[in-house]
Amino acid sequence: MKWHKVLNTEDVKYPFIKKVKVGNVTIALVGVENEICALAARCPHAGEDLSSGWCKDGKLVCPVHRYSYDIHTGRGNPGQGDYVDTYPVEIRKDGVYVGIKEKWGFVKKLFR
Repeated sequence: MKWHKVLNTEDVKYPFIKKVKVGNVTIALVGVENEICALAARCPHAGEDLSSGWCKDGKLVCPVHRYSYDIHTGRGNPGQGDYVDTYPVEIRKDGVYVGIKEKWGFVKKLFR
């Protein structure tokens, strides 16, 4: 797991939804009630940018077709049959970090 700083601590003002690029992954950061969650920013239903949506009742709502995704688990509403990836978030003294698994990290370790 590689941790990437995505926000400075002083830039966090709740509530917010912000799109950030972490490596080659685009993430929607959702900050509500003194908590920050990280989800894939692309809606699997129509490909729309979820960071352009809004958060309601603990769900990130797609701005196009109103599909909703739980900000903690990434699961879509019942009947949707889809989900978005979620990522671990750490709030440290110097900022907000998102963890991304390295796809080939285990192979790289073999050749060290």
